[in-house]
Amino acid sequence: MASAGPALAHYHMLLPDKHSVERDAAATFTLSFGHPFEHQLFPAQRPKSVTVLAPDGQVHDLTSRLQPVQLPGADGKPVTAWRWSYTPARRGDHVVVARCEPVWMADERLFFDDTVKVILHVQTQNGWDAVAGGMELVPLTRPYGLTRGTVFQAQARGPAEEGKGKRPVIIVTPQGESPPMTGALVEVERYNPTPPKELPPDEFITRTVKTEPNGVATVTLPEPGWWAITAVRDGGLRERDGKSYPVKARCTLWVPVDDRVPLTPAK
Repeated sequence: MASAGPALAHYHMLLPDKHSVERDAAATFTLSFGHPFEHQLFPAQRPKSVTVLAPDGQVHDLTSRLQPVQLPGADGKPVTAWRWSYTPARRGDHVVVARCEPVWMADERLFFDDTVKVILHVQTQNGWDAVAGGMELVPLTRPYGLTRGTVFQAQARGPAEEGKGKRPVIIVTPQGESPPMTGALVEVERYNPTPPKELPPDEFITRTVKTEPNGVATVTLPEPGWWAITAVRDGGLRERDGKSYPVKARCTLWVPVDDRVPLTPAK
C-alpha cells in the first residue's frame, strides 16, 4: 500500500524585522510565500497593495515602496520576496496590510486569494484592534507583549457585500461595518526562521479550529516565535486556461510570542 505524505500548508508571510519600535524609527517588512513551519520558500508575486492604517485613522499607501529581494528557496535556488520600510510618525499601533494577487496551486487545482496583516507597536497601546476592512482577522487579544502559552482570540470578518449562499455564514451588521463570520475554518501555524532538522506529524504543524457564532476563534500559542492565524472561506470561482477552479479566500494575522519578558532597571 502507498501512503500519501502530509499536505504542507502554503501561506504568505508578512514579518517585520522588529514587532515594536519607537516613533520615527524605521521598521523593515518582508513578504514571502511558502511553508512557514518547514521554512520552505517559493516565489512570491508582487502584492496588489500594501497599506498602513495609522492610530489616527489615516491610511498610508506603501505599494510604490516595494522592492524585490532574493531569498533561499526550497530547492536551494533563490526565490523572489518583497521588502519595504515604514517609519511611524505617531505613537500607537500601526496595522500593516498586504493584499496579494491570487496564487494558482497546481497540485490542489485551486487558487489562494490572500490578505495578510501584522501590527507594528509604537510605544503606546492604541489601535491594535482597528478594522482595516475587507476580509480580515481582528485581534480581540492584544497581538504583542505575549509569552508562551497565551490564549489568543481574534474575530474573522468579511466584506458586507459577499458571502450570500456561501459557507461560512456572514452575519448581518450595520452598513459600513465588516461583518463577523461564523463557522469559518481557522488554521494556526508557527514560523521557523530556519528549516527544522526533524518534522512532527502534520497535525502538529498546522492546527485548526472553527469560529463560534460571533466569528471568534480561540487558539493557544504554546511556543515563542511568529504565529500565522489564518481564516479560510469559499471565494467562488476563477478561470484559468478556459476552465473554472475554486478559490480559497484567506486572511492571515501574524502574531509574535516573546521567548522571555524584556526587563530594564527600575527607576
